[in-house]
Amino acid sequence: MSDTNPLPQPACAPFDAREFRRALGTFPTGVAIITTRDGEGVPVGLTCNSFSSVSLDPPLVLWSLRTSSKLLRAFRGTSAFAINILAEDQSALSARFATSSILDKFEGVAHNPGFRGVPLINQCVARFQCSTFSVHEAGDHVVFIGKVEHFEHGREEDPLVFYKGAYMMLAQSLRALSAEGRVSTPALIEARAGVYGLLLRLACEKGNDGDFDGLEKLLREMDAQKARGDMAARAVAALDFFKLLTQAAHNDVLAIVAQSLGTLMQHSVMAQATALPWDAMHQPELTPLRHKMVERMRARDAQGATEAMTAYFGHVEQFQREMALASANAPAMSA
Repeated sequence: MSDTNPLPQPACAPFDAREFRRALGTFPTGVAIITTRDGEGVPVGLTCNSFSSVSLDPPLVLWSLRTSSKLLRAFRGTSAFAINILAEDQSALSARFATSSILDKFEGVAHNPGFRGVPLINQCVARFQCSTFSVHEAGDHVVFIGKVEHFEHGREEDPLVFYKGAYMMLAQSLRALSAEGRVSTPALIEARAGVYGLLLRLACEKGNDGDFDGLEKLLREMDAQKARGDMAARAVAALDFFKLLTQAAHNDVLAIVAQSLGTLMQHSVMAQATALPWDAMHQPELTPLRHKMVERMRARDAQGATEAMTAYFGHVEQFQREMALASANAPAMSA
């Protein structure tokens, strides 16, 4: 016999706006700067973490603005705006565009005109240039829905993330350790070798022809970068090789770890690229090892691919030891 008695309902507590805000803060969000031009053609912008996708067909996105905002009239009166998604190292920009005391937010900020003259901020993770699709009143906010007319996502960095009332980097823990000097280059190489060893074996199992074709295309481009002025670009391409290898593994969890490690390594490599001479940066011994990794991945030969990667990171470790020794033995510069 079924029980027809209704389940007891919890007592309704008074609605607490502050706790509501805290509860909303448990959902991490990206940070963006929304930009447009006001009625006089002056560029304006503000920091926002309410950006969200709406539709793929047509391509629609939304964001919201407080009804008390001084910029409400500017955005109500515009036919276009841009959403600039910030990278983890752009927290200062986020703070600048969130501060009411700074009148000219764009002073000293690198930007260029985009769709209908809307200002686009440089070096962002992604930028969406939109025409105003619709505007809706929603409580103490106004919701703006934009139709994406153009977009780009060129910078491979972790995004700036807002969580529980503060900025949070996806690579936050590693970054903190690195800033404290607790992440040595040998430890970073060792960690990357371990993570990429797992990814390599997965790539041998799950990778497809498109993954391997992309890797081979990148290697052909790297093979052409042999001149003295190509070394910085070649160093970045070497990191891109491991990004493509990560994609071929088709494992999102390991990809996050690899991305965090790769971000740290990228800063280290770029610092070396500007400090080291051309002959030191050029390591032709690594070229055949990269080719062998891809060849063995395509052949589903996990053991052969792993042997090539072990030799690769062994050479990288030796190179770093030599660089550290050379730096230690270099004569001190006089003031």
